[in-house]
Amino acid sequence: MRIIFMGTPEFAVYSLKALLQHHEVIAVVTQPDKPKGRGKKMVATPVKAYAVEEGIPVYQPLKAREEAFVQVLQELQPDLIAVTAYGQILPESILNIPRLGCINVHGSLLPKYRGAAPMQWAVINGETKTGITTMYMAKGMDTGDMLLKTEVEISPLDNFGTVHDKMAVAGAELLIETLSALEEGSVERIAQNHEEATYSPMISKEDGKIDWTKSAKRIRDLIRGLDPIPGAYTKYGEDILKIFGAEVDTMSSHDIYGNTTNHSNICGTILEITKKGIIIQCGVGTLMVTQLQARGGKRMETDAYLRGHEMPIGSIVE
Repeated sequence: MRIIFMGTPEFAVYSLKALLQHHEVIAVVTQPDKPKGRGKKMVATPVKAYAVEEGIPVYQPLKAREEAFVQVLQELQPDLIAVTAYGQILPESILNIPRLGCINVHGSLLPKYRGAAPMQWAVINGETKTGITTMYMAKGMDTGDMLLKTEVEISPLDNFGTVHDKMAVAGAELLIETLSALEEGSVERIAQNHEEATYSPMISKEDGKIDWTKSAKRIRDLIRGLDPIPGAYTKYGEDILKIFGAEVDTMSSHDIYGNTTNHSNICGTILEITKKGIIIQCGVGTLMVTQLQARGGKRMETDAYLRGHEMPIGSIVE
């Protein structure tokens, strides 16, 4: 099968590697190189870097709908276009090119979590499972007919990083299974129930701001869902602290005077400093922060941070 692969981040590299073991990848399409770091050096996408290593022709249109680029794809005459986290919505002029269609690897159990950040929002929302769906691409955002699904567990210890890695492997495996089923004619397309659809927008900076009036569990899920990037954050004085490690404190919470109440404290109040972390009052329950990062600093355990910074009991993060 002659396949054009479209993808951009590390998540998509897993799918490309799997394709190369089973099919002929005639070209790779990825997003343009971007400047990174203080020197603003142009850096290739992970998919481009891997494709170049493998000697596969790479195309990087600014916009996939450009007429000249669409003509290039037509001339390549692919049997199928496989897409994993490419980063652009494909126009009908591309969707209609391959005889077997355009197949997308999506990081959720559709129709739940359509959109740009399904893995992050699944963790943020406290889901205990997510998964991969392979689907035919259509004009809308993740609205096409579904082909196959596989579930992936989200354990209480998982964060976005660990879920990403599990999902990348699962997505690559399901893509190969889907293409085999298409060749055999043993898979049927299933229309999505659009009334059950939920949306997972791209993560914004505002999404990472911790609201201490929420429950300790909701805050911990937010922290997990944004770990390792971009990181949930809170303000302490004039400083911005990114919070990474955190645990719901199951011990009885205290107020700033050491009384065992859970209602008189202002949300965000630092209740106690222990060897393990900082205990902070939430809207419901308390949260122990065990790992954080100051602006311009390195990610570190809370006790290491406190050796050089004061956070008195009774002070407030917000």
